[in-house]
Amino acid sequence: MSDPGQARPLTGWQRAHVLSAVEYVRDVALKAPRDERARAVYERLLEVLEPTRRIARQHREQRQAKTAAGSMWDQRSGRERRLGDRRKIDAWPLVPEERRRTQRRSGVDRRNA
Repeated sequence: MSDPGQARPLTGWQRAHVLSAVEYVRDVALKAPRDERARAVYERLLEVLEPTRRIARQHREQRQAKTAAGSMWDQRSGRERRLGDRRKIDAWPLVPEERRRTQRRSGVDRRNA
């Protein structure tokens, strides 16, 4: 089995067919300049002919994804980051007096009994 991510050189007839498809899609895209689907198909067919285009597009998309992830972190509020030292805040006990009425342990060590 071949690796789907690895590009193999096209044979003569394969290259000719891809070239004819590129020409056709380019004509369709020129007739309708706002057709994003035709433009995307045209770009992907060119990537089949020139694998370096595909590698460049993948690197560009990865770089954009990394910057988008970084900007998402910048948009978070300060409360979500927990910037302060939480140990310095005296939050406990919430109730100032002892809540238990009786001692729960009897005082006898059961391990040695």
